[in-house]
Amino acid sequence: MFNAQYFRTFITLVETGSFTVTAQRLEMTQPGVSQHIRKLEDYLGKPLLNRHGRRFTLTEAGRRAYDYAIKLFVEHEYFRHSLDNDSLDSGDCRVASPTSVGLMFYPFLLGYQQTNPGLTVSYHFAFNRDIVQGVLDGRYDLGIAAEVTKHPELAYTPWYQEPLCLLTPADFTGSTLSELAALGFIDYSGASDNASQLLRANFGDEFRSMNHVPKQGFTNEVSMVLDAVARGLGFTVVSRLVLETSPWQRQVKELVMTNPVYETLHVITLIDTDPPKRYAQLLDDFRQQRRNTLYAFSEEPCFDS
Repeated sequence: MFNAQYFRTFITLVETGSFTVTAQRLEMTQPGVSQHIRKLEDYLGKPLLNRHGRRFTLTEAGRRAYDYAIKLFVEHEYFRHSLDNDSLDSGDCRVASPTSVGLMFYPFLLGYQQTNPGLTVSYHFAFNRDIVQGVLDGRYDLGIAAEVTKHPELAYTPWYQEPLCLLTPADFTGSTLSELAALGFIDYSGASDNASQLLRANFGDEFRSMNHVPKQGFTNEVSMVLDAVARGLGFTVVSRLVLETSPWQRQVKELVMTNPVYETLHVITLIDTDPPKRYAQLLDDFRQQRRNTLYAFSEEPCFDS
C-alpha cells in the first residue's frame, strides 16, 4: 500500500547518507528507518539500495524512486498551498476575458507568475456568452466582460473604464460623419455597439444608427481589425487596450473626439462566492497601472450608472 512516510524516510536517507542520522532527524529508531525502506522496496517490487556494510549506494530503481519522491513532495506542497484562498502568491488563476482585455491582462498575469512561482495562470480568450457559461460551470473563477448579462447566479462588479478610440487609415483627412461613412466600417464582434456610442456622443442627431454606415468587412478577432484599417479599407472603434497592443498602431490614425466615451469593464463571479484573495491584488494592481497610464494620476471618469 502507498505510504508517503516511507518516501519521506527514503528521501532523508539518501540526502543524509546515514541510517543513524536519518533516525535522529525524523525522531525514529534506526530499525524503524530500515523497516520503512524494506516496506518501500516491497511496495515497489525492486531493491533501492546496494548495501555495503554500514554504507550503501542507490540502485537504478533507487535513483528513479528518489527523483519521483522529490517531485511527489514538491507537488504535494504546491497542492496544499493552492487550497489556501488567503495566499497571495500561490494557487491557480483561472480567468476568462475577451481578446481586447486579454491582450494586455494576460501578459500582466504572466509577469506575476514569473515573480511568484507558486502561481499558475490558466487564461482563456472567449466571447461574452462563453465567459458567462464558463463562470457558471466553475471552469473559471472569474470572467471579465464589457457586456452585462443578467443572471440570478452571477455578480457583476465594475472594474475600471477604457476609452474607446475611433481609428482611421493613416492618410485619412476627413472629420465628418459623412466622410467616415464614405470610408466604411470594419466590424468585429461587439464593434457596432461601441461605434454607436461614440458616434452618437459626437455627431448628435446627425448619427442615426450603424445601419446607415456601410460595412467594409468583418473579423471575429478584434486583435486583427487594425490590419484592415491600416490597409485603408475602412474605420473602426476599439478599446484603447486594443490600440496599445496592436502591431499596426503606428499605421493607423486616431480621430480625436470632442466627447470621449468609455467602455466599462466588469468582473464576473458567482454570486455569494468570494474568489481567492490573490485575485483582488491582481485586479487592483492592473487597474491602478491602467489608471496611471490613461489618466496620468488625474481623476478618472465615473462609472456609468
